Amino acid sequence: MSVESKFIRVARVEEIPPGTVKAFELDFDRVAVVNLDGEFYAISDICTHEHAYLSEGEIIDGTIECPLHGSRFDIRTGRVLALPAVVPVKTYPVAVENGEIYVAPA
Repeated sequence: MSVESKFIRVARVEEIPPGTVKAFELDFDRVAVVNLDGEFYAISDICTHEHAYLSEGEIIDGTIECPLHGSRFDIRTGRVLALPAVVPVKTYPVAVENGEIYVAPA
C-alpha cells in the first residue's frame, strides 16, 4: 500500500504506545491520535461541548473522556457516549505504513 498524498505523516508507531494519545496541530484540525490495543484512530482533539483538549483526558474502555466536564466519545466512531456533549467529534482516516502513522482530512 502506498499512502496517498492527502495523508500527512504525524508520528512513528513507537511514539504512541498502546493505551496512549498524542495531539497534532494539522492544517485541517487539531487531531488526537490514539493507540487503542495496537490500532490507531484519529479524532478531533477539541471537545464539542466546550473548548478542551481530549488528548489531555483519560482513555477508558475504548472511549476518551474530556478532562473539563467528563463527556465521553467513542474513539473509533467519534460518537458521544456520555453527556454533557451531544455533538460527536470528527474522525479522520489513519494509515500505517513502514512504521509511520499518517492522518488524512475527512
